Amino acid sequence: MTPRWTGLTIDCADPERLAQFWSLLLHRPRSTEMAGEGWASVGSRHDGVPRLTFQRVPEPKLGKVRLHLDVTVPDLDAARSEIERLGGRWTGERHDYDEGSVLIMQDPGGNEFCIVSYKDNTT
Repeated sequence: MTPRWTGLTIDCADPERLAQFWSLLLHRPRSTEMAGEGWASVGSRHDGVPRLTFQRVPEPKLGKVRLHLDVTVPDLDAARSEIERLGGRWTGERHDYDEGSVLIMQDPGGNEFCIVSYKDNTT
């Protein structure tokens, strides 16, 4: 048996809104997998890239999430503008490393994620 990572489920208040945001940002289609009342998905567990599933929960997000996505982009400023146009926001936090630069962003549900631009421009 070889384990394989097939997806990530994100608890949230509005699964449809977050699925729409992530679908547009990542250029991945919405999926009917794990769809239904209180659920929405982006991508498929069969397409080689982990599926994102959004599950409605009653409690609000409290504090910083302990797990976040890193999204590689060729241009931080252009990606930031696109994320803001889609309803996300920049936290104001930026980190510059030998490897590249990172902006800490939030999706419309307040979940943190990073956009990363590597100096070698490879993804």
